[in-house]
Amino acid sequence: MSFEEIYKTYWQKIFRLCMGYLNDFELAQDLAQDTFVIVWRQLPKFRNEASIGTWIFKIASNNCLRQIEKTKRFPKTDLPLNLTIESQPSLEPQIRFLYNCIAELPETDRIIISLELEDIKQAEIANIVGLSETNIRVRVHRIKKKLTQKFKENER
Repeated sequence: MSFEEIYKTYWQKIFRLCMGYLNDFELAQDLAQDTFVIVWRQLPKFRNEASIGTWIFKIASNNCLRQIEKTKRFPKTDLPLNLTIESQPSLEPQIRFLYNCIAELPETDRIIISLELEDIKQAEIANIVGLSETNIRVRVHRIKKKLTQKFKENER
């Protein structure tokens, strides 16, 4: 698979994953782009030990986690985290609400549900985050339950 094919196949998925982590439209675009710079540089070294998708999601997840750590060390005090996404009129209100709800989850839950929403197999999610497949299955169920509850509360 050429880099161009990889980019076309995975760009939207990686962007949405970054949005799920960061809830910041511009930062998610930057991190998705950074992910593909790494993929482009490392592609000749890719050894097919995992699927190409799992490898790319792992790179994106690591980029997002590094960004979260950086933000914790140097917090943005003048702007709320969700300011950028709130100002994106192209996003449906329900999608904005979903991203806001996901952003409130603990880091590991954010990556799990973001990958789940991309239809990544739970075995691959387990490989990406380093948990057992059973643990992933339980967490996905609990996260979906939490998000469903938040949507019900929001409807009132």
